[in-house]
Amino acid sequence: MSGMYAQTVVIVRAPLVADRYGSEQRDWDAATRTEVSGVNVQPASAPAQSTEYITDRQTTATGYRLYTPRGMDLDLQETDRVEYAGMTLEVDGKVGRWPRPGGGVHHVEAELMEVD
Repeated sequence: MSGMYAQTVVIVRAPLVADRYGSEQRDWDAATRTEVSGVNVQPASAPAQSTEYITDRQTTATGYRLYTPRGMDLDLQETDRVEYAGMTLEVDGKVGRWPRPGGGVHHVEAELMEVD
């Protein structure tokens, strides 16, 4: 495998549970963790794309992109989180599964967002 796809991430998936009012929410304390090797994670652009939000406190949101190599599908959903390099990243939008001519998945791309 190419050195470009040498990173490992952990996909964190939390079940939906009902709160005391009957609304569903993610239970991150009961989340499952799945380690996936052979992917590429990099800043969303060079330099890294960041946005500062100033309300009651200053926060910075930094974007990353996750890519899989050709032929690798990934069990990643828009409601998951990804742990990488000591960060917890949220999946930002739909996960892109690029089709392979003749059927199947050519590769996967996902936008990730770290919020401090």
